[in-house]
Amino acid sequence: MIHHTAIIDKNSKISSNVEIGPYCVIGPEVEIASDTKLHSHVCIKGNTKIGKNNEIFPFTSIGTPPQDLKYKGEKNYIVIGDNNKLREYVNINPGTSHGGTITKIGSNNLFMVYCHVAHDCNIGNNIVLANNVQVGGHVTVEDNAIVGGSCAIHQYSRIGYLAMVGGMTGVLSDVIPYGLSLGNRNNLVGLNLIGLRRAKISNEDIKILQKFYDIIFATQNFRMNIDNLNVDMKNNKYVKNIIDFINSDKKRPISLPENIK
Repeated sequence: MIHHTAIIDKNSKISSNVEIGPYCVIGPEVEIASDTKLHSHVCIKGNTKIGKNNEIFPFTSIGTPPQDLKYKGEKNYIVIGDNNKLREYVNINPGTSHGGTITKIGSNNLFMVYCHVAHDCNIGNNIVLANNVQVGGHVTVEDNAIVGGSCAIHQYSRIGYLAMVGGMTGVLSDVIPYGLSLGNRNNLVGLNLIGLRRAKISNEDIKILQKFYDIIFATQNFRMNIDNLNVDMKNNKYVKNIIDFINSDKKRPISLPENIK
């Protein structure tokens, strides 16, 4: 059903069973797959492709030019997967030539009220961004992460798989997979034990992760501590996920415990 007040460009591609509410605006290069629902006053522009069964709430804005002074009008894109819920006033910007020109949002995510996802971000699947989370440009958030309300994530930051960031945290350093990070400027305060248990990771593996955490963050020389780990611990798949995350971008700072020696 398409409300008679909606303004939909004739060149857009709107699939069957898409519901578009009052006063929505859809641009010419927008594609929306089946069973997606737009409530009232949703604006979608630019080269934006939206998958199936998404629900987009009032005053959401998707596809307007990136908030980057280096952007000079180059062609750019947004790709959004399936089964996402984008609540009121969510804003998502497309990419720039400095970041591959594309912003990607996966599937099964919940973005709560007033969330902003900036240009060139890569947001995975099964992620929760609570109210008023501000995601800077070029940020990567891996699957199953949870970011608490009113967090600000600095550009180029990475948040690992199944990590949790506490509310009102300023994220300047990367958060390891399974990590729990919080603070005015984010410190690591342990592992996301609740998330690990919800993901049905065994108690044995959680104990190995906890031992790994205690060893590598015993001192600030955490990279040297990783090198000195025994082979059996390094071969644990969950430990390996963290090591691979840390080693994949050695220029990025890693969030550390506050009182590390």
